Amino acid sequence: MALLGAAMALQATGTAAQAATPPVTTGAQRDVVANLWEWNWPSVATECTTVLGPNGYGAVQVAPPADSLSRLAPTDDAPVRHPWWGVYQPTRYDLTSRMGGEAQFKAMVATCRRAGVKVYVDAVINHMTGQGEISYGGVAYSKYSYAGLYGPGDFHTRPRDCPSATGGIENFNDPRQVVRCELVGLSDLRTESARVRSRVVGYLNKLIGYGVSGFRVDAAKHIGQTDLIAIRSQLHRTVDGERPFFALEVFPGGPGELSPLAFTRAGTALGFDFAYQVKNAFKSYTDPGVGAISALRVFGADAGLLPSDKTLVFVQNHDTERGTDTLSYKDGRTNLIANQFMLAYGYGRPQVYSGFQFAKGYDSPPSNAAGFVTNTNCALRWKCVDRDHGVANMVGFHNYVGTAPVTRWFDDGANLIAFSRGTKGWIAINNAATATRRTFRTAVAPGRYCDIIHGDYRRGACTGPTIVVRAGGVVTVTVAGKDAVAFDTAHPLR
Repeated sequence: MALLGAAMALQATGTAAQAATPPVTTGAQRDVVANLWEWNWPSVATECTTVLGPNGYGAVQVAPPADSLSRLAPTDDAPVRHPWWGVYQPTRYDLTSRMGGEAQFKAMVATCRRAGVKVYVDAVINHMTGQGEISYGGVAYSKYSYAGLYGPGDFHTRPRDCPSATGGIENFNDPRQVVRCELVGLSDLRTESARVRSRVVGYLNKLIGYGVSGFRVDAAKHIGQTDLIAIRSQLHRTVDGERPFFALEVFPGGPGELSPLAFTRAGTALGFDFAYQVKNAFKSYTDPGVGAISALRVFGADAGLLPSDKTLVFVQNHDTERGTDTLSYKDGRTNLIANQFMLAYGYGRPQVYSGFQFAKGYDSPPSNAAGFVTNTNCALRWKCVDRDHGVANMVGFHNYVGTAPVTRWFDDGANLIAFSRGTKGWIAINNAATATRRTFRTAVAPGRYCDIIHGDYRRGACTGPTIVVRAGGVVTVTVAGKDAVAFDTAHPLR
């Protein structure tokens, strides 16, 4: 959950990547999600049209669109008026958020859908607020009273519901406290009641009616499987005639019914375990400049991760990048090649995260004096990983290779790895600081191919380096330090 992470706790990464040729779609998957965290609605719409759609992203996750607290003054824990986590304290379900109003939201969803990009909403339905008295929409409220929506009887209280002495979660291994007590002081909704469920369902169904295709459910661990399943069962089908996608935020660490795996009967679990293992492979705690990505020879379910078809994986998100458990944009090229590994390997449903620069964990996204988020400028304070050339082109690679198996694995026992995806593609990743030149054996047919990390395929030619695959799938390439080389067979060179 966003505040739990906080409590615990472009210049663009490349030019805006435009697909040189339309991404391969016939018989191919299109499931990569771009998480444009706290981008405003006009900026999301523009990115869908100019970057996400053309490069084969299948969906975009957007920030919570509901009205939320707007603090009147800074506090000791966050000495800024508009910290990022304010959007995770909703005050009503009207779409008057920091990211824009209802008309802008609806226009964004329609624009993204026209670009072939589905929209997933970050849904905050476990709780309301823990502080403040006025919202971005200018509506007054108090912690347990939200006019026309919820009153004191709609929240869990101590000792009636919550068995802890303080009313907060004191034991994160106790399911009763995790579900029925307040998380970091937030008013905890009685999601087992028909009245609360009807209001939550009404909000989510309104979004579905506007064209939304799914939800990332914030603090899902604190709602519990029973209530999540009940709420999900009442949701309408999307405009595509499908059940809404449900991605559940369940941090690892709880036993039994509190484990992420236990929640997969209610939806897809967020892949924190994936992000932790990737970080530990690419970046050592004792020496941040050195990892050991050869350890990824054993990965996925064999390495104890959630089942591939039950997890939405990522290299970082807004909570984890403010801690030490995962990589962040501050890791530079290490972060980019980790994202390229995620897209190349084919485990889970991948999500590419693009947020904003921060100095302190509570920092606001770029915004005006009233706290409303300004348009994304990838050359100034925003870190647009989704449009980095190598990352964006690996989305097309991911779509094309589909479910082809990982074969012909190579590693040097340290920081150079390479593998094929069936006979459709191949990648080499160098996590060391210095370049290396080596001969590899791939599973790809002989021919000439385009290095899509550094070039684009255009009309039978490549704007970057050309890779020659010789008889037996043999290639000899130089992989620069903190870099990768990749190609697929979707567009062989003349």
